Amino acid sequence: MTPEDKLYFVGQKAFIEKDGKVLVIGDPKEGLDYPGGKIQVGETNLVEALKREVREEVGMEIEVGEAFFTWTNTFPAYHRNAGKEVFLVAYKCTWISGDITLSDEHNSFRWVDTSDYQECDEGSKYFEALKAYFKNA
Repeated sequence: MTPEDKLYFVGQKAFIEKDGKVLVIGDPKEGLDYPGGKIQVGETNLVEALKREVREEVGMEIEVGEAFFTWTNTFPAYHRNAGKEVFLVAYKCTWISGDITLSDEHNSFRWVDTSDYQECDEGSKYFEALKAYFKNA
């Protein structure tokens, strides 16, 4: 017997590289994060959906590269989708233009590289994605 399929939201995260460093942003409630978000109803072009999220969250233009990591996360109790799961896909991206302008969803940012990315380790799957990014760097 096949187990019942799970219903997930699908989200994407951009690991934006500029000058050998990757952008990490801070969520005031959740901690470590990356630009990106859920694919919205009606969006069929995943690359354009990720570019839209990046423009909204950090005001940058990017080139979207290959997917390199996946994980799931459950929305916390205060979120409008509380208790539901999101399947996340991380993409290697390259900065094209724009200065960082954080949306009201985030409160901090920093650029990290192989020498200091481990300072972001708070034990989450989000950090596991960052570790995977730098694994072959």
